[in-house]
Amino acid sequence: MVKNYFKMLRREFSGYNASKLIKDLLAGLTVAAVALPLALAFGVASGANAAAGLITAIIAGIVISALSGASFQISGPTGAMSAVLITIASNEAIGLNGVFLVCIIAGIILLLCGIFRLGKLVSLIPRPVITGFTSGIAVIIALGQVDNFFGTASEGSSAVEKLISYGRLGFKPHLWTLVLGLIVVVVMIVWPKKWNAKMPSSLVGIIVATVVYVIFRFEGVAVVGEIPKSLLLEDRLSFNGLDFNMLTTLLPSAFTVAALGMIESLLCGASASRMKNEPFDANIELFGQAAGNIIIPFFGGVPATAAIARTSVAIKSGAQTRLTGIFHALWLVAAMFLLGDIMALIPMPALAGVLMVTAWRMNEWHAIKHMFAKKFIGAIMQFLITMIATVVFDLTIAIVIGIVFSVMVFVKNAAHLDVTLAKVEASRLAPRGELGGGHDDSVVVYVTGELFFANVGKLLNKLSECGEREIIVSLRSVPDIDISSVESLEEWCTEQKKQGRRVVLCGMNDRVDAVMRRGGMYESLGDECFQRSIDKALLADAAPLSEVNI
Repeated sequence: MVKNYFKMLRREFSGYNASKLIKDLLAGLTVAAVALPLALAFGVASGANAAAGLITAIIAGIVISALSGASFQISGPTGAMSAVLITIASNEAIGLNGVFLVCIIAGIILLLCGIFRLGKLVSLIPRPVITGFTSGIAVIIALGQVDNFFGTASEGSSAVEKLISYGRLGFKPHLWTLVLGLIVVVVMIVWPKKWNAKMPSSLVGIIVATVVYVIFRFEGVAVVGEIPKSLLLEDRLSFNGLDFNMLTTLLPSAFTVAALGMIESLLCGASASRMKNEPFDANIELFGQAAGNIIIPFFGGVPATAAIARTSVAIKSGAQTRLTGIFHALWLVAAMFLLGDIMALIPMPALAGVLMVTAWRMNEWHAIKHMFAKKFIGAIMQFLITMIATVVFDLTIAIVIGIVFSVMVFVKNAAHLDVTLAKVEASRLAPRGELGGGHDDSVVVYVTGELFFANVGKLLNKLSECGEREIIVSLRSVPDIDISSVESLEEWCTEQKKQGRRVVLCGMNDRVDAVMRRGGMYESLGDECFQRSIDKALLADAAPLSEVNI
């Protein structure tokens, strides 16, 4: 892995010059403009604060960009990660220090995944499951920002619990809080897309809302508050009074964070790799994500992962190397020290407005529309079940439920088996002495599809309908077979031979033939029961049953 990393760096910086350096600097500035409002918003959404989001973007931008598996990955706090963290942070037994510990443990898990080259596991997750998970996260983000957007109060650790609590506590929006939130939403919706590359709509919306707030100073509107002018926040990882029993409690959350970091980062890398037409090393990326998440808590940041929005902005802005990610972090450092006092006045509903629009845009609407328009029932069910499970439970459980359901759908589809019978017309065969005979009472059974435990019963039921003396079973269109089917077929063939029938299995491909041989079918039934094709079976004389060993 280390060798591949340095090989990647040599290729990436080959011919690097002042012109490329300027492109990286400008691309980094553009990405920083996009990342700044998102970092503040996701910091708040994670259960920490705006400063924690900013620190996360800075440290991730430097560390993860430097160690990334590609030149284009931009990492930082994300909406999906924030939705997971808010549940962890709201648990009083865990608290913010627990979130920091979860971040480190998740980083260690990611490191092990990179060492054992588990990056390809993400490709095993069906696309509808990922789409459902993304939509579920979007719902959690939106529900989690209701208080900040409307100026209301709720109780509960999860988004669903908070929503339910309004029935008990009442829902009374604060007018000016709602107005400021709506200003951001409207600006982000009407802002022309062609201007978005130079001035992100989220940043414009926050600026407008902040200016309105500063002018009118509405009462009862919460603001971000002080932005520390330090890269070491007061609220950062502390080992004082650490209870090692707590680590056991944090493990499930750490696995959830690690799974999310792995999924988001590798999907982002795969997508951006096609966008920039550049190779992406998933295992090196996991190492970079691991290093970043192990280091971030010591500065007071929250777990980070690669972000497709910032990564795509970097590519479209002309990013040349991984220095773009590092420069974007340095621009954020400059903003922290130069604009900290201004950022302290940003209204919380403005950040909530950014998150509301972000949650809406997170949904893969094209994929959702496609699966519903084309009525792919299996995909729709995978999508809905995963989305609901994500909202009600958490990421890890949702992904497991989605994959289990996907496997069930696959087994159901794979179990489809076509079995057709064709009576042999003996009159069309040449005379016995020329081509062979004994086929006056014969039938050919054509089998199409995977043959395994879930559908072998259908084949045997169809075969039991055959009353002919000779049964030729064509397995040419059977791509694979399992041992359960081999054993069932062997028992059926043995029974037919005892009843005086001749059975021939023919047309098997090498895979099916190998499984049958390993299963002992050739030894049990004899070579005369197997032929390479239907022609071979028909050309062969029917052996007298008294001469066949049963």
